[in-house]
Amino acid sequence: MSENVVVIYSGGMDSFTVLHKALREGKKVHPLSFNYGQRHKKELDYAAEVCESLNVPHKVVDISAINSLVGGSALTSDIEVPEGHYEEPSMKQTVVPNRNMILLSLAVGYAVSLEANKVYYGAHAGDHAIYPDCRPEFVHRMNDVCGIANYTPVEIVTPYIDDSKTAILTDGLNMGLDYGKTWTCYNGREKACGKCGACEERLEAFKDNNATDPLEYE
Repeated sequence: MSENVVVIYSGGMDSFTVLHKALREGKKVHPLSFNYGQRHKKELDYAAEVCESLNVPHKVVDISAINSLVGGSALTSDIEVPEGHYEEPSMKQTVVPNRNMILLSLAVGYAVSLEANKVYYGAHAGDHAIYPDCRPEFVHRMNDVCGIANYTPVEIVTPYIDDSKTAILTDGLNMGLDYGKTWTCYNGREKACGKCGACEERLEAFKDNNATDPLEYE
């Protein structure tokens, strides 16, 4: 029988690639998406469409009520999304306090209920500069906690923790993945803005791969 695993699936490029990587490894995936009040919740529509096309069980959990506790981010509050490169200090405005610890905790609980012993998420090296909860030391500490928090230990799996966005895209393109089925832009408008840090990093990855981004930009 295939091994049950939970994949935190936002609908973006990284988690899209992680999802397919787990499938290629023969895992029985249980994608888990969160509505945490993000202005770009359009990504959840992309996630739902992909899961439907793959015929995998997809859960979307509304935890938007946490914004009364962890506000102050440009992704969840009435703050303009900064433009510029992903590693610029202004991008710290997009940090949602304790987000990944919250999401991982819920995903681990889901994994225990499924008798799954792994939770996959798409942290990568490009996030290390701005997001503390995507750094290797965070993942290592979370793994320590998740090994003792329940009767059954659950491992946090981050296949791309040491890889750049460019390397993730390279891997996905080698798998033949269609990135027109993903959403990256922090502004949830009809078309991607092309100017926020997330868009810039995405476009840079496509340029580095000599590939054309299938998304439409403003």
